[in-house]
Amino acid sequence: MSHNKFHVTQDEPHRWRNIEELVYKDEDGAATFKDVTRRVLFGEENVDGMEVRYFEVDAGGHTTLEKHEHTHLVIPIKGKGACLVGDEVLPLAMHDLVYVPSWAWHQFRADENETFGFLCMVKVERDRPTLPTQDELAEMKSNPEVANFIRHQ
Repeated sequence: MSHNKFHVTQDEPHRWRNIEELVYKDEDGAATFKDVTRRVLFGEENVDGMEVRYFEVDAGGHTTLEKHEHTHLVIPIKGKGACLVGDEVLPLAMHDLVYVPSWAWHQFRADENETFGFLCMVKVERDRPTLPTQDELAEMKSNPEVANFIRHQ
């Protein structure tokens, strides 16, 4: 079957034809996460320096607790979850809109019994994430709601 650069179909929900499922992070192992995959839906070749990715977090899983200079625009499209942005824990449902500003700590989590999927738009040229130091982690955990939410080593 031919591949159309203007239109990509789904073989099943949230599984696009010829879009490879990737490892969430392939770094040095310092970043902690659980049960997360990603797919690059649009890359630099067709969206003027922007990238649209689809992340899927299995039930009970979570992304890395991190911050960086670049911003994220996030839209959940599968299941339910929650996220930390700065010092706020936000419940997320399908089609909510989430803005993660520059240098805000953030982490996404799936509900314990449901897979959570979201679209995320970022710049293709972006800085690497910063992980929290022990002091920064202790400061975040001084907020009981944040301490209950975050997952870190």
